[in-house]
Amino acid sequence: MDSKRNLFLAHRLISGDSKAYDFLMGFYYQSLCAYAQSLCHDHALSEDIVQNVFVKMWDKRKKINPDLSIKSYLYKSVYNEFIDQYRKNKPVIYLEKKYFEAIDLVVDIEPEELENLIKLMNIEIEKLPSKCKEIFLMNKKEGLTHTEISEYLNISIKTVEGHITRAFKILTEKLGTKMEAVLFLLFNFNKQKG
Repeated sequence: MDSKRNLFLAHRLISGDSKAYDFLMGFYYQSLCAYAQSLCHDHALSEDIVQNVFVKMWDKRKKINPDLSIKSYLYKSVYNEFIDQYRKNKPVIYLEKKYFEAIDLVVDIEPEELENLIKLMNIEIEKLPSKCKEIFLMNKKEGLTHTEISEYLNISIKTVEGHITRAFKILTEKLGTKMEAVLFLLFNFNKQKG
């Protein structure tokens, strides 16, 4: 991608243009997943790493330096996210660590507020466009990979990725920084109960 296009997209992204975000995701998603997989050797984890990077990029878009290469920014972010995941995974297994982090994030929240956040999460998931909701729940609730969903629904992996990222973006806008913790608690509580 040339520097003029890079600068244009960076400015569009900083201003909150979701089309620029969608374009960047479509353009870089596969290669970033391949890069993440070369680091962690785990397909599901590599998808999580890249999704986290895109969610964080959208959240922190106003802090992006438009003069820097977006490609370099994304690859560096994937590497940093992998390092974070690696450090988190060393003391306890991945799922337990994520669970403790989620608990830490919500521990300061009053029980009523947490209950309201979980209710709000369910309401917002229900409001997602139907195909977006179906794919998001297959991934997060049922634990299916992007490849499994694409084969099951007979659609491209890129379409699956687009729907999941769109759902993440909508939910983050509605629920803010606590979204991932609530999402994790909600679906893991459901799995434990089920």
